[in-house]
Amino acid sequence: MKAPYRVEVKVVEQKGECEFGHRTGDLVKFDGEGIEGRICWHSLCSMMYKVHGMLYGADYPWLNDKNVASHPCPDFKNPVIYEIRRFKAV
Repeated sequence: MKAPYRVEVKVVEQKGECEFGHRTGDLVKFDGEGIEGRICWHSLCSMMYKVHGMLYGADYPWLNDKNVASHPCPDFKNPVIYEIRRFKAV
């Protein structure tokens, strides 16, 4: 089944020293069939349920904009904050 959306995950904030080397502006793209870009394995594992849900049209009631979510990486000492944004697939 082709995903009705595509999702982009962008680093919007990074404090401390990210072991993976993430920097503000880094971008990773998901289309339901693959991933384009580099992302820390720990962050990817922690956000996959959110990314998957957004790829297939999940409507999270706590989001102000149903197409935009934020997600913190699991490293609380060197936090990376991601913006997860979905777009209609073409």
